[in-house]
Amino acid sequence: MRFAPKFLAAIALVLLASACTGGIKKRINPPRASLQELAAQPNGQWRLTVRLQNFSNVPTRFASVDAKLLVGGQEAGAVVLSPGLTIGPEAADVAIVTFTPSLAAKVTVASALASGRSLRYTLNGRIVTSEPKADTAFEYESALNPAPGLNGVMR
Repeated sequence: MRFAPKFLAAIALVLLASACTGGIKKRINPPRASLQELAAQPNGQWRLTVRLQNFSNVPTRFASVDAKLLVGGQEAGAVVLSPGLTIGPEAADVAIVTFTPSLAAKVTVASALASGRSLRYTLNGRIVTSEPKADTAFEYESALNPAPGLNGVMR
């Protein structure tokens, strides 16, 4: 019991010293973009809901995304957006862009929607952030599935 006050004092000094070291260190990790939703429009365009993810422990301002989209192995075209969104630490948000896909990609998506099957996609390109300033290459592969009850929508 005689050591308890000295032990507690030592712990207090260690905690005080660690508090003076500047707090949490900034961790800047590469951001990522993926598709949250693809909605085929009556005019032949697609409305893409692009999910932007910030894996850093500081807020990140997404200046632009310039990526190539492939669906079912077919090149759909370039997805270009300038969201101007600031996304909090370790969080995500979405940006919506209207996109005119290639004919082959339209046919591939229409076939998947008609048969109710999933469709693999790849999104790769560059994400530019203005705060912190970075230009990062990314690649994301996943699948979209027809959304039940929503005609022309894949999620």
